[in-house]
Amino acid sequence: MEKLLKELTAIHGPCGFEEDVAKYIAKRLKSVADSVEVDGAGNLIVSKKGYKEGPRVIVAAHMDEVGFIVKKIEENGLLRFEKLGGHDDRILLSQRVQLNTSKGLRSGLIGTISAHMAKYDDPKKVRTHKQLYIDVGAKSKQEVRDLGINIGDSITWYPHYDHLTEDRVMGKAFDDRAGCAVLIKTLEELDAADFSGELVGVFTVQEEVGLRGARVAGQQYNADVAIAIDTTAVSDTPEEMMDKTLELGNGTGIKVIDFSLIANKKVREHLVELAEVNNIAYQLEVFPGIGTDAGELSLSNQGIPTGVLSIPSRYAHSSVEVIDLKDLEATKELLKLFVKQMRVMEEYKFCLD
Repeated sequence: MEKLLKELTAIHGPCGFEEDVAKYIAKRLKSVADSVEVDGAGNLIVSKKGYKEGPRVIVAAHMDEVGFIVKKIEENGLLRFEKLGGHDDRILLSQRVQLNTSKGLRSGLIGTISAHMAKYDDPKKVRTHKQLYIDVGAKSKQEVRDLGINIGDSITWYPHYDHLTEDRVMGKAFDDRAGCAVLIKTLEELDAADFSGELVGVFTVQEEVGLRGARVAGQQYNADVAIAIDTTAVSDTPEEMMDKTLELGNGTGIKVIDFSLIANKKVREHLVELAEVNNIAYQLEVFPGIGTDAGELSLSNQGIPTGVLSIPSRYAHSSVEVIDLKDLEATKELLKLFVKQMRVMEEYKFCLD
């Protein structure tokens, strides 16, 4: 799965510009799926049917990564930009970026003052992204255009992938290409004989700007249950707000609550039961500072019992996200078990007796 993760994170695909990610996934899955299609919003929907009739599960993972978009070209060749998704302005300075232009992919960097100028500046000042700029090496507006760069071009962190240890890796776009890798491998590894019903894998668009793809996808299927696969921020580093309730390397996260979803209790308990019986490392996740596609899926049609499996991550939405490959594997194994033993909607509903 690591090779798959590395290839996925290398693809340029910020919010609203996910086509290349969708093409890669569709090409890979077309031989193992019953159907592969793209809806009007741009979601890639991959269906795989089991050996007999049974419940339908939607499993969502978002294709988009946080990024930027070219807003203005200055006369001196520097670029102004807007955000696509959530960023911390404090970490933008001196970062390498990649632009997708009419002449292909190009490198750039977010500029900053020289350290020699710092003594003339306010050391406590954090300049917002609206005050910053991207340098692509051009000397004029015309030279920028000659390079194929135009207003509206998409921008991501510059792709890279490195091992910190045998199990811990660093790169951009683990949120949520790691979730995409889990869903892809699940679709590839499950045979029709392994489960009944239908697994609908939805690789969603524009999650980072408001769960938009999931809102569209959820209305298209009367599913019995839904699961979102996403990364989540751990709290195991020394900053004063960290409470060590979720740690890197301690297993997949089984969601209890976030700001978009209070996970269905019976879905959550089913996931916990499967993890414990099969000795899969897991952590319960209570974190109101995040949202996932599950929030929109749970509200679809007449409501869908919904849960989340989370891949623990450090430094989310930065150019240097870190995950543990064992957590990634645990997430995939638990998802496969859930699909094999998924239940009909009535078994996940509140019981009034």
